[in-house]
Amino acid sequence: MTMFVQVGGSTYTAVLEQNQAADALVRMIQEGPVTLELHDYAGFEKVGPLGQALPTSNARTETRAGDIVLYQGDQIVLFYGSNSWSYTRLGHIQDLTGWEEALGGGDATVTFSLEG
Repeated sequence: MTMFVQVGGSTYTAVLEQNQAADALVRMIQEGPVTLELHDYAGFEKVGPLGQALPTSNARTETRAGDIVLYQGDQIVLFYGSNSWSYTRLGHIQDLTGWEEALGGGDATVTFSLEG
């Protein structure tokens, strides 16, 4: 399944994982687009509260630009760099053209939807 990720004026397509967390996120988005305020962390990711907990299947993983993960069950993380930590994978952006620039250097408003 795919999900659309809007950052500023740019929209990206993410392919979702096949797990309980991604399924729960889709159910949440089916009720309407989800807009989050994400904050820059350590110069390689944006992170922010989802507002509710999703099921977790955390595993130590190496992330890369474009990965979308769940942290601590209720935090969404979008990567524009890489890291190694324990996350639940949610999806990955297909085409990273302009991804890092769209996320910018500070906070970012991001909207998740099922329609582009």
